[in-house]
Amino acid sequence: MTAVSQPNITYPDSDGQPMSDNTKQFRWIVTIKENLELLFADRPDVFVAGDLLWYPVQGSNTICQAPDAMVVLGRGKGDRGSYKQWEEGNVAPQVVFEILSPGNRLAEMVKKFKFYERYGVQEYYVYDPDDVELTGWFRPGTEAGGDSEGIEFEGIENPLNWVSPLLRIRFLIGQEELEIYRPDGQKFLTFLELGQRAEAERQRAEAERQRAEAAEALLEWYRSQFGELP
Repeated sequence: MTAVSQPNITYPDSDGQPMSDNTKQFRWIVTIKENLELLFADRPDVFVAGDLLWYPVQGSNTICQAPDAMVVLGRGKGDRGSYKQWEEGNVAPQVVFEILSPGNRLAEMVKKFKFYERYGVQEYYVYDPDDVELTGWFRPGTEAGGDSEGIEFEGIENPLNWVSPLLRIRFLIGQEELEIYRPDGQKFLTFLELGQRAEAERQRAEAERQRAEAAEALLEWYRSQFGELP
């Protein structure tokens, strides 16, 4: 009996949609994605991505979504053109973030909600930076990374005083915008703020080096004038 050949299916790496509609949305996407990268920098088994197409079903290139940011616990780091779940041990992204813009439509967001609920996301957060509103859902009983099959999303009653069961990050409202804090209490910073902090640390280290060199030079001068210290 002759085997039936399987069609060669192409899974595009782009959905043809822009990553963001405006600068505020883009800033939040980058801030969340990059800070999640930093949070799990020492965990080789955590994959973080932004605007990456996720294909949950082998054989279908139309069932897909590109979350603004997603976290996959249990999958290695590394570059990917898309996230094909059947090539990733059938592990679905556990945490997903979407940042709203004025161009988002209700029907589009409902479609995303149904997709994420159907294909195994355990925590789903939607942030509207214009109205400073955070909405979230999670699956009770999956906090330890358990199987989410058959468990529906449950709305988070107070997402602005909420700690992610899987990521352990805290959501709060600060001065006119959302604030997110790492488990160690450090605030998520924008790319610019991260750069400014790194530059301040570099300058502090340089000043400390110069002080040490000055102290050593003074000690050498003293020795040349008066000999070794008693």
